[in-house]
Amino acid sequence: MTRAFIVAAACLITLQAQAQSFQDFIIRVNIAPEQRRQYMVDSMLATVPAYPFTENDTLVWFFYKGSALEVAVAGDMNYWSDVQSPLQRLSTTDLWYRRETLAPDTRVDYKFIVDDSWILDPRNPFTVSGGFGPNSELRMPEYMPPEEIQHHTGVPQGRTIDTTISSSTLHGSRPVKIYLPPGYAESRDRYPVVLFHDGLDYYSLANATNILDNLIFEQRIPPCIAVFVPAIDRAQEYAGAQIDAFTSFIVDTVMHHVDAQYRTRSEPHARAMIGSSNGGNIALYIAMKHPEMFGCVGAQSSNIISAISSAYAQSPALPVRVYLDLGVYDITLLVPLVQGFRDLLQTHGYDYLYQTFNEGHSWGSWRAHIDDALEFFFAGLLSSSVVPSASEGFNVGAAWPNPAAEHITLPFAFDRAEHIRVALVDVLGRELRVLYDGFAESGPQQLALSLQGVTPGAYLLRVTGSRETKAVRLSVR
Repeated sequence: MTRAFIVAAACLITLQAQAQSFQDFIIRVNIAPEQRRQYMVDSMLATVPAYPFTENDTLVWFFYKGSALEVAVAGDMNYWSDVQSPLQRLSTTDLWYRRETLAPDTRVDYKFIVDDSWILDPRNPFTVSGGFGPNSELRMPEYMPPEEIQHHTGVPQGRTIDTTISSSTLHGSRPVKIYLPPGYAESRDRYPVVLFHDGLDYYSLANATNILDNLIFEQRIPPCIAVFVPAIDRAQEYAGAQIDAFTSFIVDTVMHHVDAQYRTRSEPHARAMIGSSNGGNIALYIAMKHPEMFGCVGAQSSNIISAISSAYAQSPALPVRVYLDLGVYDITLLVPLVQGFRDLLQTHGYDYLYQTFNEGHSWGSWRAHIDDALEFFFAGLLSSSVVPSASEGFNVGAAWPNPAAEHITLPFAFDRAEHIRVALVDVLGRELRVLYDGFAESGPQQLALSLQGVTPGAYLLRVTGSRETKAVRLSVR
């Protein structure tokens, strides 16, 4: 066994076994003979399980290997600065590195800047699509990828219809997609409606139809119709001189078409809009102007112009429910706008849900929280009288109301008597509280559960019987 192999092996063992150990590896490389250093680096990189390399819950190392004069990393965590976060070359090797400390559940977009070229991290398989193309994606150890954005075999799929809608006031036509839920053609029901601004991006970048399919299948929301509307002159239509013309286009043209062609519900509380950035601004603006049309509005990382804040500050409160979310690494100018608007909603007694995440101004963040907005808007429309069938053996339905406050009702149906245990767990599966532990008769029934003292947030209800365990999503506000 050569001395070089012994040194490299010792470094690898240290790197894998000890927290903060890459710093030790740097020291070992620097004191090793120059002809051994590159070998040590190559051997170490062969053992790294994932890139970027996380050594514990909060410490992450960015690695770039290659010939370069300068290397930097730009991303959500440094507000896409091309000079703020340079990588350092390790001695005489071709390895460049940078250390960052981030929250354990952080998810951010980033790219390397190698000399003057912006590139994806060649060693990281995770990417996320955005409006300007794909970025590499850093997932810290406690980040939970959103399963609802994926297509799952066995989940019925809705049907998407492509149409074109013209506007005389906006002088042109644009493609619009209409999503009809599974079972629409066979029913005579009327359906809630959600309209997405920047609709083609929500459709393609956020996988919104997969989200709808999965939430409907899991009985987290009732079947609903979705309308995906794009902008043409985005800045002017969403927050500029054409904002009123675009508002009229949505209310008088798009929704008139949708209501005429499809079986929609007309009550405002069964009609929602969602948008991100300036798309959130136009969603808030239209709901402000037409609360009789849209009673639910979601704004993700939103711009909020002063006309909106002023109108929502008036008393009495408008009859709308508001969903807001924001990234810790969001656009700096937007953070005080959203936080100030949240405070305004609180002061004036609005029914709202506000969430922050260790993410940035990114479709990777927005798509992961569409389910929270839809459940906040529509979970309460699930019939409280509907309970699952006992024919499936161990069947647990969706809790209601959802989002909940102090109490929920959990419907279930068993084909035989069961001893069940219902626990409240966090999204990482850690048990927080036992809500029920006792006997349940066979057949369909409902269980009333108390949530008093539970901190607002996202949870799971874990229902364990003698045969299996089922999990139900729950939001507490």
